[in-house]
Formats: sequence, structure tokens, C-alpha cells
Amino acid sequence: MPTKDKIDFVVAQIAKVILGKEHQIRLALTCLLARGHLLIEDVPGVGKTTLAQVLSRVLGLSFQRIQFTSDLLPADIIGVSIYDQEAKQFKFHKGSIFAQMILADEVNRATPKTQSALLEAMEEHQVTVEGETRSLPTPFFVLATQNPLHQIGTFPLPESQLDRFMMRLQLGYPDHHTERALLKGQDRRDLLKDLTSCISTEDILNIQKQVPQIHVAEALIDYLQAILEYSRQSPAYRTGLSPRAGLAILHSAQAWALIQGRDHVIPEDVQTVLPGVVIHRLSALTEQQDGQTLITQLIKEIAIP
Repeated sequence: MPTKDKIDFVVAQIAKVILGKEHQIRLALTCLLARGHLLIEDVPGVGKTTLAQVLSRVLGLSFQRIQFTSDLLPADIIGVSIYDQEAKQFKFHKGSIFAQMILADEVNRATPKTQSALLEAMEEHQVTVEGETRSLPTPFFVLATQNPLHQIGTFPLPESQLDRFMMRLQLGYPDHHTERALLKGQDRRDLLKDLTSCISTEDILNIQKQVPQIHVAEALIDYLQAILEYSRQSPAYRTGLSPRAGLAILHSAQAWALIQGRDHVIPEDVQTVLPGVVIHRLSALTEQQDGQTLITQLIKEIAIP
């Protein structure tokens, strides 16, 4: 089965539970196939956690949910060595991080010390405990949710932690027709029980290997560089986009082109993934401008080659 057909089938299965959010579902899959991690920021109750559970079931990935709270410790995530009296030695007990898909639920309710426990895992797909490095399963995908910062009991994610996420998305409230279908339909949690894996881990790894092979023309590299340079030179932004951000845009655009059934990237691919990739990396000098306005300005100012 062609890659596009496989992805379309996966999207269709997810969309049976997550109604009216096909674009966000495709962006989440884009993030996974580009070997990135995803942050979803939204108010409680719009389906963030359900999306993570559906993804893990449909993709057939081993899944662990970590509920972040103010008293969560790094050892609860990574693991800890406990002395075995019979063997007379310390034995390492793996933490929840040792799974193919991690739901870091309400990640900004934990302290910065605990949040930082994810840094090495997300960047290098490994953890180091007591001087020993342990590899994490493949594929490895962190989907974190966070509540808006104005809510009580939240700690802002530091820039270094935010930068580990390839994309940040919002699900938003459903439209009128979608919400009516939700109100009249079956409970979403009941639908989860009927979901089965429709793609193998081997398929996911093979698709991930195809992403870097998607052709990127020199003119498109020029377009991407123009976006990066504008963000660094324009007085509208406090800080410009880093080289890591540029690579995230490129890899996301390649993954998006692949799931659309193309073997090359076009400027519209860059524009599609750009908001999710840069919204948590760009900040305005004035509070009057929100992130979406900055991104619209960025796209408008750079001419398509």
C-alpha cells in the first residue's frame, strides 16, 4: 500500500474519535514522522489526552502516561536503582519514559527540575542514570499537553524545554456541527476500546526513513533561509529563529509533502507547517501582537520563489 494511502487510513481511524480536527491530526502525524515531539496547549476538556490515547492505539505503539504534578520527581520519570538484598547489588527499575509514546499530561504543572528530566530523552532518545546511558525504544515520541499559563498552579516551560518540541498546536473548540455530533454521539472513551492498530511499528520506522529522501529544491532552501533571516533582522521579533528551528521547518515540510503523496517539497508545505513549528519560538517586542499575527506577518513579508 502506498505511504499516502496508509496515512489516510490512519487519519480516518483517528477521526472517528477526534471529530472535526483532521488538520491537527495530520500535523501530529507529521511531527511523529519527522522524528519530532509535539506540545498541545489548550484549555482542559477539548480532547488533548484523548488524541494521545487514540494515536498510541491506532499506531500500535507502547504507551505510558505521566501525570505531571508539583510533587513529581525526575526519578519517577526516568527510573531509580533499588538495592536487591538477594543479589546484593543495585538493580535499575525503569521509569515511565521507557515507552515508544509518552503522554506528558499537564507538563507545566511540574516544577522546572522535573520538566528538565525530559531534555536528554527528547533530544538524544536516551537517558543517563548514575553514569550509565540507556537507550529508549524506537520510534520515540513525546506528546505533552499543557494548560494556559494564566491558570492556577502552572510553571512556565523554559525556552530550552520549549525548543525540544518540534511543534506546538492547539485543538480549539469544536464547530457547531461537530459539537452537536459529540453531544448526540457515543462517549469518546468508549470508542477507544474498539480501536486496533492499523499500521505496524516497522511501517512507521520505514516512513520515517523516507522523510529525509523527499526532494528539496535550492529555490525552496532560499525561501526557508529568507524566512529565518527576516525573523532575525526584523524589529518586530524579540529573538529570531535558530538553526534548530530551520531544520524543524524543513523536516516537517518534508514529512507533510510525503503524507500528501508528493516526492518533493513545495512552498505551500512550508507555509502549512510554519505556524506549528515557530509559534513557541517567536516572541514579539510588544504585547499587542500575538503569535499568530507574527506568523501571518512572516509569511506575508517573504515572497514565494
